[in-house]
Amino acid sequence: MKKTTLALLATAALSFHTSATVVEIRTNMGTITVNLFDEDTPKSVENFLEYVTSGAYANNVVHRLEPSFVIQVSGFSYHNALPLDVVATGTPVINEPELSNVRGTIAMAKQGGNANSATSQWFINLKDNSANLDVQNGGFTVFGQVIGDGMDVVDAISALPRFNMGGAASSIPLRNYTAEDGSNGKDPTDENFVLITDIVVTDASTVTNPDLNPKPNTLIKATSPSNGSSSGGSINPLVLFLLAAGAAWARRCNWLAKR
Repeated sequence: MKKTTLALLATAALSFHTSATVVEIRTNMGTITVNLFDEDTPKSVENFLEYVTSGAYANNVVHRLEPSFVIQVSGFSYHNALPLDVVATGTPVINEPELSNVRGTIAMAKQGGNANSATSQWFINLKDNSANLDVQNGGFTVFGQVIGDGMDVVDAISALPRFNMGGAASSIPLRNYTAEDGSNGKDPTDENFVLITDIVVTDASTVTNPDLNPKPNTLIKATSPSNGSSSGGSINPLVLFLLAAGAAWARRCNWLAKR
């Protein structure tokens, strides 16, 4: 009996920060493998997997790049014509700021001033953003971590030039596209957008990658009496702006490369 009890305790200790799902984010620039933190952020993982299962993430565009900060995805899709299609969203998920926004983590994007407003959109941290994002707007929920050589793909995306297509796509990375193309009124295609072709669950085992030890978000606990509350009215750098159906895209002929 004692041996059994010790074994159970050892298993519990091992699985405290383990995760039960591994997904491949397949893009036209390579595959990004992510280990999801089911135990730490169950609501956020469930929410993410519901979008995965529904196929909502197929043909999504990386619509926002902020160098040395984040790349943001899953607000818009491309289906061989412009304007981009807005991804349909469901019920917002409750905020779970348990883990820290360090480099290589994937976290939920949300509306400014509303900690519990995350739906379909998420971002990948390009560097350690914990000092800001762990506390802002109730803390941003980290629900997974890029593993393997996935950050090589993320870094390649972050090195692309950015263009202003208006609205939420005012800092969009494009491949093989120039400021001259934009000035000439050339519309980008699937050859230019960074596209997620699909997201696929590759491992749904009870325990995956038990060696991962995600950094806890200690800052939110030190600064806020409630993890789900907003953090004092600070301006959220990940505010989601919806594209105005015609107006945003009418400006596309005036795109200017940002780098």
